[in-house]
Amino acid sequence: MTDGRCLVLVRHGETVGNSSIRYFGRTDLLLSGLGRAQMRAAANWLESSLLTSHFAPVFASPLHRATEGARLIAGVAAPVVEIQEFVEVDFGLFEGLTAEEIRARYPVEFDRWNRDRLDPAYIYPHGESRAGFVERVGRGVKRMLELLEGTTAAADGSAALLVAHRGVIRAITQRLAGVEPVIELGSIQVLRRTSGNPGWRAEALDVTEHLSRVE
Repeated sequence: MTDGRCLVLVRHGETVGNSSIRYFGRTDLLLSGLGRAQMRAAANWLESSLLTSHFAPVFASPLHRATEGARLIAGVAAPVVEIQEFVEVDFGLFEGLTAEEIRARYPVEFDRWNRDRLDPAYIYPHGESRAGFVERVGRGVKRMLELLEGTTAAADGSAALLVAHRGVIRAITQRLAGVEPVIELGSIQVLRRTSGNPGWRAEALDVTEHLSRVE
């Protein structure tokens, strides 16, 4: 670990509702057995690669799949700061559906979604706009960084940790480091900022090697 700050961002693991194939935003699902194993594998990778098992501060979305993931990585006794703005996007009518189910039930909206989903003006039907989502996450980032700045960089080389959702992590990495990784379930992103430098750089993106033997 070098002087400065290290921010580890982990997408939560698989859920009881099969988040790998279904679009869950606001639905508060629990991790499945597989999801818990993915979080433990992430903890092992971070310990071997970053040479630390101490994370502070620890941040998470307030949804259970994120807070539980944070504790599985940082330890059950670790205090977790829940940031409300880091709830996943509101998918509206698409909530809980697979892509094929969305296509079958809402063909017009499905086509518009595929065409315009990256447009800031796009709004999920009966859900949240992309612009509103990015603005909301931005407020959460501001709060997270303020809390991070309020803590002294640990001499033991600990890293800050955030466990959240795909859309949230992608918005954060784009805002801080100008990158938009894929972010699969259980994947790890590592951002670093050196002392005296206000900018963040991506040190590792879309790390999934730790998931290859998870069943």
